[in-house]
Amino acid sequence: MGSRGLSALGGSRAEPWPCLTADDFGLSIAVNEGIERAYRDGVLTAASLMVAGEAAADAVARARRNPGLRVGLHLVVIEGPAVLPPSDIPDLVDARGWFPSDQLRLGVNYFFRPRVRRQLAAEIRAQFAAFAATGLPLGHADAHKHMHLHPTVGAMLVRTGRAFGLRAVRVPAEPPGVMAACGVPATLGARALYAWSGLLRRQVLRAGMAAPDAVFGLAWTGHLTEDHLLRLIPHLPAGRNEIYFHPAAGRDATVDTLMPGYEHAAELAALCSPAVRAAMARHGMAPR
Repeated sequence: MGSRGLSALGGSRAEPWPCLTADDFGLSIAVNEGIERAYRDGVLTAASLMVAGEAAADAVARARRNPGLRVGLHLVVIEGPAVLPPSDIPDLVDARGWFPSDQLRLGVNYFFRPRVRRQLAAEIRAQFAAFAATGLPLGHADAHKHMHLHPTVGAMLVRTGRAFGLRAVRVPAEPPGVMAACGVPATLGARALYAWSGLLRRQVLRAGMAAPDAVFGLAWTGHLTEDHLLRLIPHLPAGRNEIYFHPAAGRDATVDTLMPGYEHAAELAALCSPAVRAAMARHGMAPR
């Protein structure tokens, strides 16, 4: 059986355990508490930090008291808070300092408007600098809503990240064939997204950085429950896999506003499930 692990998302040790990552670390206290619990009591191995999140300082404190939890940057360039003040990036954010949610409009602006690209580059650098200021090792980087699949954002993340010692980037490539084996139809959209992710992979590899061979959580985003995870585990391909989650210890105003339909508590339960741990062990993925 081939190794199904990705320890430290690009680290030098090959372990038969996938990288299990929680996104949105720092978004709220409920999210932070869920991530810490999933690491201490479950199988979570990594988290991606929103450096401008309202609970970012709390997330950093939790990471420091759990040094085995590998933390990376969750770059926010859509539907979330920026680091720089609105006066510095007026074409990117509203008066509150928040990026809009319109992915199509943002994508067009990021690609075609030089003024917007200059502001975007400044904000991306500011987010990497804010992460560096925490003193935490930069384990990896990815982007909120996978916006680094946009070629402009991806190139800036890679180029700026390299200056801050970045060595690994999530490439959200979910193999349609694997998901079909789990009962998720291989739609044209899923196949197109999988093919499109090759551009980001080439950007990452050309920069000498590592990337997982496969990433899971796209089709079931916000709904990676115990049932779904138990379906996925037997079909994980050989190689370096990452599975990402959105756990939280409870509901709050931030979670309800941004992700009203997500099953945060169910994802936390899946990460702490004895059945999940046992299934991983049965399929050659030894617990950390």
